[in-house]
Amino acid sequence: MNNPNLIKVILWTLRRKENDVVNLYDYLAGVMQVSTGGNFLNFGYWEKNTTSPLEAQENLCRIAGKMAGLDKAEFVLDVGSGFSEPSFLWKKDHSHIEISCVNINKNQLTEANKNQISHTINPVNSTATKIPIADTTHDVIIALESAQHFKPLEDFISESSRILKKGGTLLIAIPTLVKPSKVGIFQTGILQVTWSSEHYSLDTIKEALKRHDLEITEIKMIGSKVYVPLADYYIKNRINLRKKILDRYPSYVESILFKSMMKMRQAANDNVIEYALIKCKK
Repeated sequence: MNNPNLIKVILWTLRRKENDVVNLYDYLAGVMQVSTGGNFLNFGYWEKNTTSPLEAQENLCRIAGKMAGLDKAEFVLDVGSGFSEPSFLWKKDHSHIEISCVNINKNQLTEANKNQISHTINPVNSTATKIPIADTTHDVIIALESAQHFKPLEDFISESSRILKKGGTLLIAIPTLVKPSKVGIFQTGILQVTWSSEHYSLDTIKEALKRHDLEITEIKMIGSKVYVPLADYYIKNRINLRKKILDRYPSYVESILFKSMMKMRQAANDNVIEYALIKCKK
């Protein structure tokens, strides 16, 4: 995608329509790619011995896969799959599973298809709120840091309930707001750019799951392992990261990114934002 001007980026963020989200992600995906050296599009899970964003991103994927029970699954649906990098990782770790990747962004699915070697996935170009998959066909559905963009979220949950086999698992990894009514537009840092859809609280998600007969069996709140260590890494390595970003983007993008990282760090420390892993059974 050609570099749009700042006004377009702001409009995509504020309007938050489906096409705006696609355009914003097409534009900003490269920031994540050049910053991490990979095609994962998540914030990562940072342990004490984690040394890079790519390692943190792989950590988060494996934690989500383990929590979802991929070792016992056969048919898996990755909804909001990005470049399908998490699915490639899951397929590598669990060669027996068959994975379909649902993504409204056709460009990302095309790129993912180019990157396939032996870790085959089935691409599905579709919105997450109306998925062209038959009823009761999948053992596991995972929305890894993507459900915050599904609008309305309730429709995605309804579709998940329809598609899952009885006893199947839905795993949602999602940034959440702790105190939604008290959060202003500039308090969530980089999330205000990358979280360009509805800002859901944990209670909102739990209520929607209950309405569609999905029983929550486990919730892990992992924000302390996500936001602050990511921001600290960026701050510590800003000089090198800035050089990489400026090779592809105008300087305002890196400037916004840095300021947003600082705000995100503060929001996490102030308990304004959290990050939830939610496991449900049908």
